[in-house]
Amino acid sequence: MALLVQKFGGTSVGSIERIQAIARRIAIKHKEGHSLVIVVSAMGDTTDELMHMAHRISATPPKREVDMLLATGEQVAIALLSIALNSIGIAAVSLTGFQVGILTECAHGRARILKINTERIFKYLKAGQVIIVAGFQGTSSNDGTPEITTLGRGGSDTSAVALAAALGADACEIYTDVLGILTTDPRKVKNAQLINKISCDEMLELASLGAAVLHPRAVEIARNYGVILSVRSSWSLLPGTLLIGGSSKPMSKEGLELAKAVDQAELIQDQALVIIARLPDIPGITATLFEELSKAKLNVDLIVQTSFKNGTQDISFTLKNKQLKRALKICQKILRILDTTEVTIRTKAEMAKLSISGVGIMNRHGIAALLFENLAKAGINLRIIATSEVKISCLIHSKEGGKALNIALKTFGLNYSQYKSKPKNLNLPEVRGVVLDRNQIQISVRNVPDYPEVPALICRILADEVISIDAISQLEHLKNYNSNCSRDISFTLHRSDCSRAKDILNKLLIKWPEAKLDIGPAIARVSAVGAGMPNIPGIAARMFRSLATAGIHIQMITTSEIRISCMVHEVDGVDALQSIHSCFGLGKIN
Repeated sequence: MALLVQKFGGTSVGSIERIQAIARRIAIKHKEGHSLVIVVSAMGDTTDELMHMAHRISATPPKREVDMLLATGEQVAIALLSIALNSIGIAAVSLTGFQVGILTECAHGRARILKINTERIFKYLKAGQVIIVAGFQGTSSNDGTPEITTLGRGGSDTSAVALAAALGADACEIYTDVLGILTTDPRKVKNAQLINKISCDEMLELASLGAAVLHPRAVEIARNYGVILSVRSSWSLLPGTLLIGGSSKPMSKEGLELAKAVDQAELIQDQALVIIARLPDIPGITATLFEELSKAKLNVDLIVQTSFKNGTQDISFTLKNKQLKRALKICQKILRILDTTEVTIRTKAEMAKLSISGVGIMNRHGIAALLFENLAKAGINLRIIATSEVKISCLIHSKEGGKALNIALKTFGLNYSQYKSKPKNLNLPEVRGVVLDRNQIQISVRNVPDYPEVPALICRILADEVISIDAISQLEHLKNYNSNCSRDISFTLHRSDCSRAKDILNKLLIKWPEAKLDIGPAIARVSAVGAGMPNIPGIAARMFRSLATAGIHIQMITTSEIRISCMVHEVDGVDALQSIHSCFGLGKIN
């Protein structure tokens, strides 16, 4: 029979009655002969209640004491579940993170798992016992003294998948209060549908963009170590959602959760760039542009768009060199219809797209900065930057492609077997799911000089202050800056980081007199994710048209190979989510 790791969240163990129901469910699996390791979260809202008590005493409680306090929530839950199992004749033992051997970094509140000592677990399993493990917690060894640590948001998911990886479990099952991974948030879109299978890369994008069913760190571990992972309902026997696409690798010597942030580099030659500047910000104009490109069977790759307060927008996009002339004619045709002399179109042929990819790449502080710094040292200028949770891409001159690729390989300790020359042709759905995040704010650094080191400087100072950038876009302008083009670099980040980011960036911008910082209003980011996007023209056009039809203004666009994100006004977030979900037919029962 199988060795299974099962995780039950706070709502699943939110009351004595629910704990007893879960115990009966576990008993069925145990009687079938399966070896079981059960990971449990704190009951209901216990963690929030404990944090509230701490903040009633102090606005800034010591992080060590917060970990000591929060760890008690899971200990209550595991003890009660163990008691419930023993009461129905199933031998069970509860273990804290320390007792089960989960070793972490010395970082209170956000520790990553380094190692799991499995001897005690296998001892109890051999004796036929069910092991109940406290999720969300571990222990660090600071100067030889054990300290309780917590793993941060989504920590119980992380605990469960890490245990499955360390134990070589046959499967890891995450039980929650929904049927599995849905096409979107069912609280906002009533006809959201269950996704039967989803790739780890798609799930990582969705999780990082705000989908709350699985935490990105749990998906990272599953992808890195080939853990068979499913998300299922605690109150149904349906199979839920299966994650696919992970690959089994040896445990990292640096630590279980400290695998290489970058595991592949990619160079695609024969790229071309189209830059449309000062395009009137007319409702539907972006949709019309990309619809016409799609009708001509032109498959656009990267898209970067940002709006300005003067009622104009700049749009840049890439496609193959051989498609450039046709794309230019289409753009010129649209501009003739607009009858405006303010708009300019520039093109650049013989470009190359350099990308690095890895699990949770944008959540690893400093990865983007490190790449940009080393490219800048070699004098390689970046024409476009586009980022996602699994990839950072930048457009460079084709003649610098080989040098840039070697720099990327050397920077991240990769070899040519980890170089990918062409994207995989996956036969997967165009759009898997749509997700909304209403906690974003857009910051733009306007009119910075077109020097290779500028993107690196901006990313580095934010990374050094542990400020996570969710998306980066870079646009080039014709305006001269001491005989050079100027650039706008825009990015989104969590609104709680806005004040710190503003202070840091203002200090940097002093060195560039013409540069200015533009803090946008609170925005909502709505994103469509699907591994089939690279092979199907017109996905972006459909998304943009759905928003235009709903009367929703797009403030910023960023794309990656398998994701399109649009930033809209915060008040339009739910309407945007519903429009995009409907336009891709995700509400239809398969």
